[in-house]
Amino acid sequence: MDHVVLFMGLSLDQEREDFDRSDLLLPGSQQELITSVAKVAKNPVILVLLCGGPVDVSFAKTNPKIGAILWAGYPGQAGGHAIAQVLFGEYNPGGKLPVTWYPQDYTKQVPMTNMNMRADNATKYPGRTYRFYQGKTVFPFGYGLSYSNYSYEFISKAKKTLKLVGLKAAHPASHYEITEAKSKECQKLNFTVTVRVANLGTVEGRTPVLLFLRWPNASNGRPRKQLIDFTSVHLKAKETKPVEFSVSPCEHLSRVTEEGKRVIDTGSHFLMAGEKEIEITVAERGKNEL
Repeated sequence: MDHVVLFMGLSLDQEREDFDRSDLLLPGSQQELITSVAKVAKNPVILVLLCGGPVDVSFAKTNPKIGAILWAGYPGQAGGHAIAQVLFGEYNPGGKLPVTWYPQDYTKQVPMTNMNMRADNATKYPGRTYRFYQGKTVFPFGYGLSYSNYSYEFISKAKKTLKLVGLKAAHPASHYEITEAKSKECQKLNFTVTVRVANLGTVEGRTPVLLFLRWPNASNGRPRKQLIDFTSVHLKAKETKPVEFSVSPCEHLSRVTEEGKRVIDTGSHFLMAGEKEIEITVAERGKNEL
């Protein structure tokens, strides 16, 4: 047998409405089967996962005898044809994970009775979702491979220093208060950034471009980062295209305090696309035109 494709995963016996899984492992003896087959296979094994939620497949991710892992979800009656097109190179995949894939240990660290999002170092609570989780992942939110490699570069001449004219500054001037994110004052602050996306591969493909906001630290209830916009672009081999995003400081650069107030912190904010980022500085009160 020259090549082996293993179809593994979950079913509605493990995940469905009104039913919670107790762990993140593949049920039964699937892990042992995958490892055993990969050990004796002549060529690297392809692992196709049929499941709706994440599973801890760290053992497969680190196994050199497993050449690829394809998450297919629950693809329906046409799923077999779609999977075959991907495996035989007739279609260039470009999807990104919509959730974080946590390791099995996460189920021991986060009880179902604790719905807190933010991490708590005092209790070693790691947090929930890509916005606050500080631990290791099997695959992070937004991860996804393709038969092409893509590069990202910020090319816009967006203002690197924002003067939040019209917004009320706090005392001391650590942040600005927002009463309505869609107000005229907020609308006037909107700006555009452009990301140049290049297909470095030899085949055409479509890739999602994810624009994140990152803060230099996650104190005061700030997330580690958060997705503020995304779009999809189709590129031929070696083709480059600009992708434009509209950024609303009142909506995208803000956070909610413990008192329930929406504010924009002064100082550094970073817009990220791929591994590239651009710094946006929110000016302090003394530098604002109020």
